[in-house]
Amino acid sequence: MGFTTGGLLLRESVRVGALFRDLGDWDAVRAQVLQDNLLQTRKASSAKRLAREVVFRLRQLGREELDLLDSAGVQDQVSLVWIAICRRFAFIADFMAEVVRERYLALRNDLAYPDFDAFLEAKSGQHLELAEISPSTKAKLRQILFRMLREAHLLSNDNQILTPTLSPELATLLLAKRAAEARYFPIAERDLRSLAK
Repeated sequence: MGFTTGGLLLRESVRVGALFRDLGDWDAVRAQVLQDNLLQTRKASSAKRLAREVVFRLRQLGREELDLLDSAGVQDQVSLVWIAICRRFAFIADFMAEVVRERYLALRNDLAYPDFDAFLEAKSGQHLELAEISPSTKAKLRQILFRMLREAHLLSNDNQILTPTLSPELATLLLAKRAAEARYFPIAERDLRSLAK
């Protein structure tokens, strides 16, 4: 549930990913990011927290995905960062698969805060630590997740679920490496396959 640091962090992720291409070592990347204030934060503590989170996310991507992040257009970069987020946070991956994608496939394209609340409540039965989250923390998690969905172009400003625009290259890579991760997006598998090369 530690996804309250920032939002999608696209710009930061692309910068850090490019630095990894040059350095090839995540520890060296993190040190360089902090030394050069690459993420342009005002406080050292914020820089450390942000650098740690971006590196943790990007470590979820394979070499081909990191190469694509470096060379892709903005929409594919957004989608790759979203994949990294879902791999890092099982809660978000499950929310996408069990709530957002299921609603989309059932042609119910609206998403509301009560959908998040019901999902969190259901997960609290399986993970008792979730039941201990304060109401203010629940509200913040909900707000951040909805913001991230908007930044990932998966949710409109009026809370309508949006189909992602994936390039043939990214669709092919996703299907070839981890087809089950199509559930991170509101898209039918057949539609994803039709996008692939």
